[in-house]
Amino acid sequence: MASRLNPYISFNSNARQAMEFYQEVFGGELALSTFGEFGDKESPLANQIMHGMLETPAGFTLMGADDPQGNAQPSGSMSISLSGDDEAELRGYWEKLSDGGTVTVPLEKQMWGDVFGMCQDKFGIGWMVNIAAQ
Repeated sequence: MASRLNPYISFNSNARQAMEFYQEVFGGELALSTFGEFGDKESPLANQIMHGMLETPAGFTLMGADDPQGNAQPSGSMSISLSGDDEAELRGYWEKLSDGGTVTVPLEKQMWGDVFGMCQDKFGIGWMVNIAAQ
């Protein structure tokens, strides 16, 4: 397997909901493993996600899990960036990601000529969408 770089997001007890949301946004195959599958099935963490991986038709890979200590800090100092020139596809992602979240920069034409926007989704994860000028 070739090396790859992809986001791995920590959540506070809502990784299942978040990863299922991202599957709705991007499509693809979602695999979820719980702490109970690999340990004590009676543990309070048994139903929380130990590891989740979404592989999309567009070739994106997004991973995530619940933080067993509950210390996850959504969006902290990082955002996930989506960019390209397929305006319909990127606007579709934007609409779904920003729905129920907070738009910090509206998706509109910017001084550098591209259409760009920033938001935090309903799980507190930061997203940047850049649609290249054509």
